[in-house]
Amino acid sequence: MTPKDTAPSFPPALFQSFEERSDPKNVAPRLKALRAEMTAAGLDAFLIPRADAHRGESVPPGDARLAYITGFTGSAGLALVGTRKAALFIDSRYTLQAPAQTDTSKVTPIEALQTGIAPHFAAFVPKGGRIGYDPWLHTPGEIKDLAEKLAGTATLVATDNLVDRIWKDRPAAPATPVEFLGHNRAGRKAEDKLAELQATLAAENADATVLTLPESLCWLFNIRGRDVPNTPFVLGFAIVPRKGKPTIFFDKARITPELKAQFGELANLAGKDTMLAALRKLGAAGKRVWVDPASAPLAVLNAIRAGSENAHVIEKRDPILLPKSRKNDAELAGMREAHRLDGVALAKFLAWFDREAPKGKLDEIGIVTALEAFRREEPTCVDASFDTISGAGPNGAIVHYRVTEKTNRGLKAGELMLVDSGAQYLSGTTDVTRTMSTGKPTAEEKDRFTRVLKGMIAISMARFPRGTSGAQIDVLARQYLWQAGLTYNHGTGHGVGAYLGVHEGPIGISPRYTLPLEPGQVISNEPGYYKDGGFGIRIENLVHVVESPVGDGKYLEFETLTLVPIDLRLVDKKLLTTDERDWLNAYHKRVWKEIGSQLKGEAKDWLKAATAEI
Repeated sequence: MTPKDTAPSFPPALFQSFEERSDPKNVAPRLKALRAEMTAAGLDAFLIPRADAHRGESVPPGDARLAYITGFTGSAGLALVGTRKAALFIDSRYTLQAPAQTDTSKVTPIEALQTGIAPHFAAFVPKGGRIGYDPWLHTPGEIKDLAEKLAGTATLVATDNLVDRIWKDRPAAPATPVEFLGHNRAGRKAEDKLAELQATLAAENADATVLTLPESLCWLFNIRGRDVPNTPFVLGFAIVPRKGKPTIFFDKARITPELKAQFGELANLAGKDTMLAALRKLGAAGKRVWVDPASAPLAVLNAIRAGSENAHVIEKRDPILLPKSRKNDAELAGMREAHRLDGVALAKFLAWFDREAPKGKLDEIGIVTALEAFRREEPTCVDASFDTISGAGPNGAIVHYRVTEKTNRGLKAGELMLVDSGAQYLSGTTDVTRTMSTGKPTAEEKDRFTRVLKGMIAISMARFPRGTSGAQIDVLARQYLWQAGLTYNHGTGHGVGAYLGVHEGPIGISPRYTLPLEPGQVISNEPGYYKDGGFGIRIENLVHVVESPVGDGKYLEFETLTLVPIDLRLVDKKLLTTDERDWLNAYHKRVWKEIGSQLKGEAKDWLKAATAEI
């Protein structure tokens, strides 16, 4: 069944491709070529991470080295290519995808990213062997940890990237136009942000900081671009001194007289190939340079320390991350506008889905195509914020499922349908998940859905003292599943950027997020339940941390941003408390009030019914 069969009235998707992005037949010849380079370099193995130098979820085509060698296109992974055998280390999200995309006669997929990869190395590297790695693609923490675990069994050796040597048609670095945000969207001048950052450097006795994350660069200088899919990033680096003008390092092809004029007195521009010399100069002068060891390439620290024995590196979290997470009034206004626009598109989509799904003729690709078409009716929608997860029936239980032409599954009447999607509007970023009924749900489906809903409502209604972290409130979302001996194996929430990354640190809701939540931060609220081989359930809204009217400013709570109905047909009303029922009715009343007037005809009638009080 093709998208044309299921959705003849919708134009082809632009934001998402359903093609198989790799061919296992390419794996063997590319491994052979890579091993020849390893032999020439005197190496017994070579590491190939999925990450690029900017640590982004999306990487430019020319940085997709892991996919080039192994065929695996997931968002996290690491290959270890030995002289005879190769391993592909993945996490639990990709246990099905990785074997399907690579040549398993040449590459062994191993689920080990979270439990540790070092114990597996002995099977692929001889004792005392030399393992090459590109210091631009690994952080200091990664290499230090791996070196300690391999001590006495293998040696890590920094080298040029051997994959680049064999990749003859490697795509050039992106050089898309740079967009400068107006004050109505950024809310603060870049000059003011710079002054605040430089005051932080002074307070920490740092002479300069090196920014390597594109979200930090884009936020600080109020710029956006289209260098990678799904996220409006401009890729580059910056050195910001405690006093004076910062220098931004871009690919040479991007630096034009026009761009220099646009930056004006805000910053100097230089080619990326000059950055290492600038870092060595800082080290030679004995400057105290602030670098984030969790995200900066090891090559950055090595260059600073190569300059002099007197070089001093301050290893601390990127100083932009926390200020960026605290959205200002203009950013929050934009996020609210984006969610109103998204709510209108989702209402149209869900009305269409409810009409068509019971006929049993939809498939996963057709559903994604339809949803994108409804979003693209709004001209300020410029991209998806990630590839839509469109899971029909048992595919909904695959947490990070990505539909392709090969995996595309028809949705049978009566099955549950899970759709996790988001968009990049010029005003802001959205991320929403809804699970929909297509017939008469079973008692089990209603029970699980309602327990997930109760957890989502518990987070939505939470009031907590300042200083509380996402790790502390995570249990609120899980408690109702735990009571039935159930759980889910992903975080309850992640930070979200303002027309930036849909996954944004340093805060979120899961045991690993220990920083206190602060007003202005936007976080997802997305508990779930997954029955392997059966169905998947997830309900996701974005919420905004606000000061509570209770507690004299000492307490915080959440404002819900998402404006999309929750499928009441899947709710077991007997399991809801009065407070939960009141919350759900109030939420639906607000959805109708905020977006109902922007709909017409069938979609408006559908929304009226979908938001009816229970």
